[in-house]
Amino acid sequence: MGLIGEVLLLPFAPVRGGAWAIRQVLQEAERIYYDPATVRADLARLEEQLEAGEITEEEFDRREDELLDRLETALRSGTNTGDGTTR
Repeated sequence: MGLIGEVLLLPFAPVRGGAWAIRQVLQEAERIYYDPATVRADLARLEEQLEAGEITEEEFDRREDELLDRLETALRSGTNTGDGTTR
């Protein structure tokens, strides 16, 4: 984009900056959500809740399936190392 385009779009700079910030936050949230280490920790907490009687077997099965789907997605994408860091 040339100088004229930049000058014409200057009034929209705060909006463009805000959109960039929102994209960055979304990317980080997705990275954490699909991080295998996070999913495995959630699975361990879920099992502890079942053993403590805090949730029913049906609730455990439903939530376990959701977490396993997340883990499968994370491992298929291959963007995380599983220790909370990205490659």
